Amino acid sequence: MSETDFSEPASTASHQQRRSSRLAFAEQELRLISSLVLLIGLGLFFALPFVLSIGSVVFLPVVTALVLTVILSPLADKLNGWGLPNALASVAALMFFFAILVLALALILQPAVALFDDVPAMAQGVMARFGELRERFAWIATLNEQLAALMNSDGSREVVLAAPSLLEQVAFATPSLILETILTLLMAYFMIEARVRLRQRLLFGRASFGTSIKAARVIREVQDRVAAYILTVGSINAMVGVVVALGAWALGVDAPIMWGGLAALLNFLPYVGPIVMVALLGLFGIGTADTIVLGLVPATAYLVLHTIEANLITPAVLGARFTMNPVMILIALSYFTWIWGVFGALLSVPILLMLTALFDHIGRPNLGG
Repeated sequence: MSETDFSEPASTASHQQRRSSRLAFAEQELRLISSLVLLIGLGLFFALPFVLSIGSVVFLPVVTALVLTVILSPLADKLNGWGLPNALASVAALMFFFAILVLALALILQPAVALFDDVPAMAQGVMARFGELRERFAWIATLNEQLAALMNSDGSREVVLAAPSLLEQVAFATPSLILETILTLLMAYFMIEARVRLRQRLLFGRASFGTSIKAARVIREVQDRVAAYILTVGSINAMVGVVVALGAWALGVDAPIMWGGLAALLNFLPYVGPIVMVALLGLFGIGTADTIVLGLVPATAYLVLHTIEANLITPAVLGARFTMNPVMILIALSYFTWIWGVFGALLSVPILLMLTALFDHIGRPNLGG
């Protein structure tokens, strides 16, 4: 055999070894880049709250307008497909959302104002009920007084700082809230109206047609998923509100339409909203009923209804496409509530849906190889 015959297998083996080493190096490099991306993401995750909270006057209207754009763009597309011009379709979609919001607030605020005069009587009723409980557990108060005497707490001083009243806080916050609402609606309109130009730019403004199709598909998927989720959950919450209103009317609770509207709106806040609803119904029932047991009947009935809705109806209607990790929902809820309060809590689930749909297309960092 010639030397060439022996050298060919050796060169082939050397080539395969170099190729394997290059592939291993590429995998390590990809894993390192993914780890760096994750570390940068964690840094932004913990740094963004301070920036977004300080600049909430600027960032909150922008994020709200972006979420409204994602939700209302399919409706504007539908109206545009029916022959309505793009500008009018954008205005109509925005006005439709605004009308629903005003109607929901009117259903809640108008009966609440009518019940405002009864608040002192209800507060006295709640105090009376809790006074009965305090008499039954008077030994706890006696024990507390004895502990306070042992700790020699008589020599301490209590410092009370004057705080602005509720009316003063509302008066100071109203102009800023009106300005931010107008700014949000204007930005949402311009974003919805510009959606067609954005799609055309994505499709025809890139050198690679495949990349353009993928970018347009990502935007379409995000819009469809968030809009379908909001529409589905909104329908379920509306039915919950109707059932709560009928139940409150059957139990003789005052302002049943208000309680139905509250149940529908608070149900948009996962976990936290139903807890607040149970607490409100419990306090209202205790303040108006003759006994604590009768006062807790509306809250108990709502808790049973929410248990059935959250564990049977909603999972069956939403299906696997909209199923999200409860831990991620709680993290998003606490994260955006920490940044923007109640508005952040309302925006948390749509933002989480948008990020989930986005990561489903662009992929997630590969840390395990």
